[in-house]
Amino acid sequence: MRRRSPGNYQSSFTPSYLRLTEEELLRRAEEALEILRNCTLCPRHCEVDRVSGERGFCRTGDMPIISSWGPHFGEEPPLVGRGGSGTVFFTHCNLGCLYCQNYTISHLGEGQEVSFEKLASVMLSLQQMGCHNINLVTPTHQVPMILMALVIARQRGLSLPIVYNCGGYESVQTLKLLEGIIDIYMPDFKYWDSDVAKRYSLAEDYPDRAKEALKEMHRQVGDLVINAEGIAERGLLVRHLVLPGGLAGTKEVVRFIAEEISRDTYINIMDQYHPCYRAFDHPPLDRRITSSEFREAVEFARRAGLRRILY
Repeated sequence: MRRRSPGNYQSSFTPSYLRLTEEELLRRAEEALEILRNCTLCPRHCEVDRVSGERGFCRTGDMPIISSWGPHFGEEPPLVGRGGSGTVFFTHCNLGCLYCQNYTISHLGEGQEVSFEKLASVMLSLQQMGCHNINLVTPTHQVPMILMALVIARQRGLSLPIVYNCGGYESVQTLKLLEGIIDIYMPDFKYWDSDVAKRYSLAEDYPDRAKEALKEMHRQVGDLVINAEGIAERGLLVRHLVLPGGLAGTKEVVRFIAEEISRDTYINIMDQYHPCYRAFDHPPLDRRITSSEFREAVEFARRAGLRRILY
C-alpha cells in the first residue's frame, strides 16, 4: 500500500464519545474505576486493590502515569496526516516483552503521575496543536484514568477521534466498556504460539486473548475508514512486528486476520525490529530480521488474501 500525503484536513466526522451523553460517559468511567478495587482490567486478573495502594503486574495505582506526549509523525500515514498523531505515552505495561523498544517507559517506569485534569489538558493541547487524533499508547492498564480525563476533556471541547494503541493483550470485558468511546483500535498481534508468548512476554495466553480482542474490536468499529483527505476516522488497524527466526508466527497470524476478522483489515507488517533491553541474551532476538524474512512475511499476508497491507 503506497503512502499518500493528505491535503488540508477538514472533516465533519463526529467522534464516538461525543455521541454518548455526558452521564453515560461518566458512568463508564466510574465503572472502570471500580474494577481497580479488585483489578481485572487485563487478562492477568491480578485482583489487587489498586485504589488502596496494592500493585499488580503493571505496577500502577489509580492515577494516570504518563511519560511524554506530543504530535507524532512516525505513525501510520492515515493517523499522521499533516498535523501528526497526538500521542500520549503511558508508563508501565501489562506485558513483559524482554525486547521492548520503549523499555525505559514500560519496564523502568519512566514517567510521572498526574491528575485527571492534567491528562485532560494534555489531550486538549494536542488538539490545539493541530493533531488529527488522540493516540493513547499502552493504555490497557490505565483505562479508568483515561476515561475520567476524557470526561473532563469532552466538557472542555475535545472533539478528536480516540486511538487505542495497545499490545493486543486485552480483556473483552474492558473492551466492552470502551464501546462507543474508542474510534480507532490499533492493537499489535505479536505471537501465534503460546510458548513463545510466555518466553518473551510472560503471557502464555496471549494468542487466545489477542484473537478474542481483535474480534471484539472489529465488532465495535469495523474495517478502517479513511476519509477523502487520507485521514483515518474509525475502524481497526492491526500492527504485526516481524521477529527473527519466525518467532511471531506471521503466516498463522495473517491467515487468522484474513479468515476470521476481515480481508479488508488494514495491517502494518513492520520490519523495524532491533534488539533492545534483554533481547541480546535470547537468540535469535539478538539480531535484526533479514530482508528475506521480511519479504516472506509480506508474501504470507498477500497469499492469505489481505488487501490493505502497509509495509
